[in-house]
Amino acid sequence: MIPFNKPPVVGTELEYMQQAMASGKLCGDGGFTKRCEEWMEQHFGCLKAQLTPSCTASLEMAAILLNIQPGDEVIMPSYTFVSTANAFVLRGATIVFVDVHPDTMNIDETKIEAAITDKTKAIVPVHYAGVACEMDTIMALAKKYDLYVVEDAAQGVMSTYKGRALGTIGHIGCFSFHETKNYSAGGEGGATLINDNAMITRAEVIREKGTNRTQFFRGQVDKYTWRDIGSSYLMSDLQAAFLWAQLEVADKINQRRLVLWHHYYQALKPLAEKGLLTLPAIPENREHNAHMFYIKLKDVEQRGEFNSHMKAADMLTVFHYVPLHSCPAGETFGRFHGEDRFTTSESERLVRLPMFYNITDEEQQLVISRIKEFFA
Repeated sequence: MIPFNKPPVVGTELEYMQQAMASGKLCGDGGFTKRCEEWMEQHFGCLKAQLTPSCTASLEMAAILLNIQPGDEVIMPSYTFVSTANAFVLRGATIVFVDVHPDTMNIDETKIEAAITDKTKAIVPVHYAGVACEMDTIMALAKKYDLYVVEDAAQGVMSTYKGRALGTIGHIGCFSFHETKNYSAGGEGGATLINDNAMITRAEVIREKGTNRTQFFRGQVDKYTWRDIGSSYLMSDLQAAFLWAQLEVADKINQRRLVLWHHYYQALKPLAEKGLLTLPAIPENREHNAHMFYIKLKDVEQRGEFNSHMKAADMLTVFHYVPLHSCPAGETFGRFHGEDRFTTSESERLVRLPMFYNITDEEQQLVISRIKEFFA
């Protein structure tokens, strides 16, 4: 069977995890955590990177850091994972969904301004498939209306917008190192990128259960105490050791994935030219990380037939998010502003192909051949 995904493995993970175990410090902020955070700060150019247990935890941490309160409104696309919305709903916010671009499935920045009210506190662009949203426009709107921007860059590690790393453009960026992502922390994992100096100290407190424990270990205070609300948002150093193995060869992983992505694109381009399917689009000035490869079919019925065709050959292809505004919780905790012109219709056409670092060329070719059989 060719699965949809396998967690990336580069070969040095076990060695580093054994080193972490021998260090005697497996809880957060150990030696491997510091290596990973310093690597991200240097590689991406953010002011402060903090490893977290998941991107969900990073988003929740961001919502606390921005003082989201009951009655506040947060604007985001409906086509995203539930954690994007849940993090702010947990603080009492109302989610305001707006439509997406049909070519990238990213938030349509031209729909945001009309959704802003005097209750709006933040905009949350989601960089779908590691392809950047139109951040210049979004940041200009945030400045105009005095709003915060939280980048959900769960899929965007190693992607850029006009040369800037995703996650470093908004006030806060959130990464995922889940096993389905390009780089994994051994199953779950994330990072919070702080891009505003004024937020760094409080972010450290929130991440350490609301205490100034981080300052205590730096010798800045003689004892640590409860200072603020917070939670346990530290990644285990054992997971950080697994992640460090992959960050060491991040460029190698990125290049391999791009090769796979372009192979899919070139092989399926003739089908797209015949109008049988639609391929992903990468706008100008955006470098993506080949996080996923998806195609769009005619409609939801054809997608079901396609997935059944692939499954019969032991190849797993999957659809992605159910738009949040159409879910029971989305109807309870949010509203869709404007017309749902593309979110639902485009999401029902989309199917993701097997795409992971350790897939072989032969396996990928089998997938491509099976796709061509479907359209023959």
